[in-house]
Amino acid sequence: MIIQDANVKGLKTDLYHLDQTAEKLGFVRWQWEYYRATYDAKFVDSTGDYYLRFNVRATSGKLENPETELVLEDAYIGRATFPHGLDYSSEVPANILKAARQKLADLRKALNG
Repeated sequence: MIIQDANVKGLKTDLYHLDQTAEKLGFVRWQWEYYRATYDAKFVDSTGDYYLRFNVRATSGKLENPETELVLEDAYIGRATFPHGLDYSSEVPANILKAARQKLADLRKALNG
């Protein structure tokens, strides 16, 4: 499920600032290659584990350099499936969705501030 009202798509930052900010907010940069990366934050509920995810793309430089300029893409959330993967079509509990939106608002504020 893409979180349409996240308002993070299009934000620009450098890799160092994003890594520092994301880590403070509970995001982990799991997947990355030279020109793109994925950041995840885990939420646990009685119905399962959910991951809030956003992608970034390099606009200049490579992700091995802390000064690389990045642009954020859509934020989305999905339910973890066994043995690995995310189901983006499953319903997300309201409390998880509310917490995810708050985390994205905190991210937006930290990157804009």
